[in-house]
Amino acid sequence: MFFAANGARFGLAATLPASAGYHLATWLVTAAIGLGFAAALERSSQVFLVIKWAGSAYVLYLAWKLFRAGAIESVREARPAGFMDGVILLALNPKAYVIIALMFTQFLTDGTEDRFAVIWMITTVFTLNNLVAFTVWTAVGNGIARQFQDESHAHRMNMALGAILAAVAVWMLVV
Repeated sequence: MFFAANGARFGLAATLPASAGYHLATWLVTAAIGLGFAAALERSSQVFLVIKWAGSAYVLYLAWKLFRAGAIESVREARPAGFMDGVILLALNPKAYVIIALMFTQFLTDGTEDRFAVIWMITTVFTLNNLVAFTVWTAVGNGIARQFQDESHAHRMNMALGAILAAVAVWMLVV
């Protein structure tokens, strides 16, 4: 939703820095988990809980900003998400950590001969897969935005996307 909403608000090109930050962070986090970060999270449930609450709070903050946004023509009042916004979004997303850890349980076993090569391959393929999927979501958001150029339609779209993003934040806390 983050990338669809930003694509709708600012366009595909303006969302590229946030995407770069998110996917660089994805690659680094995926590699860290593959190398043993998941075991550290298992030992300290407080770390997971802090990330969960901080991530939900950050997504709620983004949802509130989007919910209050006006028409697309008033872009000069807002700024597109940047590189660090993408990094923070991934870093504070506990669901990403869980998905990544589960992925390694499926594709990396004790019997894996060249463990490091497999970790780097899984990390890179997973990150590239996300990059393609999130770029599609951003483009879809950008395409939807063309239908909402006037103030009333844009405000309704921003409110709807903000509400959906807020629901994602609440879901992050509950699940």
